[in-house]
Amino acid sequence: MKWRGRDRSSNIEDRRGRRSRPNNRSTGRRARIPMPRGRAGKGGAGGLLILVVFVVISMALGINPLSLLEGSIGTGETYSSRPTDNRPLPNAGQDELFDFVAVNLNETEKLWSLVFEQNDLSYRAPVLVIFSGSTSSPCGTASAQTGPFYCPADEKIYLDLGFYDQLRRQFGAGGDFAQAYVLAHEVGHHIQQLTGVLPEFNQQRRAMSQVEANAYSVRVELQADCYAGVWANYVGEMNLLERGDIAEALNAAEQIGDDAIQMRSQGFVVPKNFNHGTSEQRQRWFERGFSSGNVGQCDTFSAERL
Repeated sequence: MKWRGRDRSSNIEDRRGRRSRPNNRSTGRRARIPMPRGRAGKGGAGGLLILVVFVVISMALGINPLSLLEGSIGTGETYSSRPTDNRPLPNAGQDELFDFVAVNLNETEKLWSLVFEQNDLSYRAPVLVIFSGSTSSPCGTASAQTGPFYCPADEKIYLDLGFYDQLRRQFGAGGDFAQAYVLAHEVGHHIQQLTGVLPEFNQQRRAMSQVEANAYSVRVELQADCYAGVWANYVGEMNLLERGDIAEALNAAEQIGDDAIQMRSQGFVVPKNFNHGTSEQRQRWFERGFSSGNVGQCDTFSAERL
């Protein structure tokens, strides 16, 4: 990916090198990349189906869906100055991996600001928390073992940059655009938070069985993959893609499919425990977003075939 020399996002907290404080409080359910061990199932509800179809179709038609979702957009507060950690960020050129992530976060802000502006809305960007070892969040402790995740409670993405090395070594998914895909997927969960998808998801899942919850969770995760594909289309239009970039993203999607992870970790597959989608599904929905560049194509909730 052609990223060097481009602007970085300032919506970042750098907590590396800081000892985390124990935090057993959890006020939101994580939306994250699946890991071979310690994965928590997530789910949704029947009411979510109608909501997401409405949101996606409305955005595709140029209607303002967020203004009709009471409580989902907040007070219009600008969150660009939300980082509470005053530690100065590394200067450009001092930390290449940090620069890469910061540039990619900025590119997601450009895309989603444009999409929201086209719907007469202001985009509220998430904050990316970069940490090492572990750190606290309202959704529980973030660590290298949990993998990257989005916390709806504070609208922050938590990422240990060491995960990218794990992605390469443990999952066989190396390359800079595989790393970009991971971040774009978590930003996709933020879009779901702003459009009311995750709040409804987290509220209604309590009434569902684990199997039902897992099934709806798959739809949520595949939509985030599709949103990541829409972002990949955007950076392609900006002439930032290089040969092999999309192949790297598709390989990452394959390696972190539920079936691939279960087979790798336990030697057999249990479909009822899937909560992110199979390798084939994750690849296909990413490709759908990439080929169309249209959020209206990311309606995983009314699709007969996932």
